[in-house]
Amino acid sequence: MTAAAPIKQVEVQIMSQTYVLACPADGEAALREAVAQVDTAMCRIRDAGKVKARDRIAVLAALNIAFDAAHRDPALAFRHSSFGTPEPEPPAKDPAALPAGIEERLRRLIQRLDEALGSHEQSQ
Repeated sequence: MTAAAPIKQVEVQIMSQTYVLACPADGEAALREAVAQVDTAMCRIRDAGKVKARDRIAVLAALNIAFDAAHRDPALAFRHSSFGTPEPEPPAKDPAALPAGIEERLRRLIQRLDEALGSHEQSQ
């Protein structure tokens, strides 16, 4: 049995709010890089001025980051989502083009999130 890597507590800030996160001692650089990406995405959405609620900003930032990751590697693109498991699609000829149906699935997902978050905000 191999020993588990020691866990380190790392203090970070996302949108000026402090979080203490745990990560493997050798994973701090990767964690800080991920935090910087999340912070940048959330601040960009906040600064656009259209979304005010922190939870909605976080969801939209997560979607943007996931979308960007899926765009770089279509194998990551919503293969096991609430929209079902689509048939494998052939690789796009244009590297900048999204696989067929991804944009529509994202639109539906964002609409569902907006509806869920909207009903959550109304109940508060």
